[in-house]
Amino acid sequence: MEYMKEALKEAYEGIEKGHGGPFGCVIVRDGKIIGRGHNKVLLKHDPTCHGEMEAIRDACEKEGNHDLSGCELYTTAEPCPMCLGAILWSNISKVYYGCNVNDTDKIGFRDDKFYDFFNGKKDILSLEENNREECRKLFDEYNKKNAERY
Repeated sequence: MEYMKEALKEAYEGIEKGHGGPFGCVIVRDGKIIGRGHNKVLLKHDPTCHGEMEAIRDACEKEGNHDLSGCELYTTAEPCPMCLGAILWSNISKVYYGCNVNDTDKIGFRDDKFYDFFNGKKDILSLEENNREECRKLFDEYNKKNAERY
């Protein structure tokens, strides 16, 4: 409950300042908050600045690492598909959320087009393969370098 209160503080700060929706988040490792964020979509004119994304960026910067294994995330609303992707990429192991997707939908934040797309409704976005051979050369060059994978 203590960490969710901190996520709520983040969300209230954001809505009071007009930064975006009522979405706040904190990331915790070993009982210590290492990242904070709230929705800044309106402030930054950037649709990726959700509370979870901001908290992940903050935690990674402070930790000097892109790997947040062993961390827990507390957020005021069930993460959208974009944020879930970032949570999975950052290796966060547990998510606690306040409001669910139905609650979020009721206040006008709709993730329907994402769920429609993932469920096969492909006419809402055009995806087309282009210049695959040149891009495969790029991938081959990268692979030869044995670069660190993440």
